[in-house]
Amino acid sequence: MTVCLAAPAQAGLFGISFKDKQEFVDARETYNRGDYRQAVVELSNYIYKTKNIKRREARAYRLLGLAYEQLNQPEKALEVYLEALEFHQKDIPLLLAAASLYQRTGLTDRSIELYDRVLALEPHNLEALSGQAENYIEMGFYSKARQYYDLFFSLNPQAAPINRARYAYTFLKQRNYADAFIHITMAKTEEPENANYWLLSARAYKGLNRLNDALVDLDVALSLTPEREDLKTWRPMWLYQAGEYQKSLEETKLLLKQNPDNELALFMLYMNLKKIGQTKQAEEALKKIQELDKDSFAHRVANKLLADKK
Repeated sequence: MTVCLAAPAQAGLFGISFKDKQEFVDARETYNRGDYRQAVVELSNYIYKTKNIKRREARAYRLLGLAYEQLNQPEKALEVYLEALEFHQKDIPLLLAAASLYQRTGLTDRSIELYDRVLALEPHNLEALSGQAENYIEMGFYSKARQYYDLFFSLNPQAAPINRARYAYTFLKQRNYADAFIHITMAKTEEPENANYWLLSARAYKGLNRLNDALVDLDVALSLTPEREDLKTWRPMWLYQAGEYQKSLEETKLLLKQNPDNELALFMLYMNLKKIGQTKQAEEALKKIQELDKDSFAHRVANKLLADKK
């Protein structure tokens, strides 16, 4: 008697039919086309038609989670990832996807836990190292963040400039302006069109008491993103801090011509006018702030300052 050891023609490894494999391929193509709603339907059908949960594929779960992320449904994406991790506990792509999503939704503790699980399985995983560094930056543990970045850069010295910029930021926050400047210079050299890098460089220069250089780099940042109101207030603020009250006042007035309701600029106007002895005009700037957003910090400060004068 001849014993046939071959699997049925329609079945592949582990009993997964070629038809099932094609269904996944089709669903992946739907995702790649950007039809995320249809991808959710096809991937859900593909995953949940298998009653044996241990045979449900991690890659399908991950793609389903990504589809939900593309549809701006992070809660659904997390549900998918966490369900999959119940029986794919060591699947690194799933762990990374969930950890990244937790990070982006502000659930830092959970993100740290999952990145730790990845690093226990794969200590040199670059995505986990950089992700964990970012978590500790978010928590304000800058030295801890650098421990992860140190290993990250030793493994990946040609890392993207954003990683070098984040590394520089940890030094800046701890007032190590020299090292901050070294690393942000590396980032802006590789990506000179990024205004945030020029701002960080300017802040490092300012910390090194090189105000003129700081203002030059700040001007570059402004030239790259002239619409950013947040960048425009640094110059008068730094000039004020340097005791250049008249120059700061001139810069502040230019800001207020562009946006008369800029509360920070109005407050800078008050401080500069007060410093040069124009007390009456300074009070008028505070009264203007009072007329604006009553829930703002500047409004509360203005109220307090005016009340103290009575």
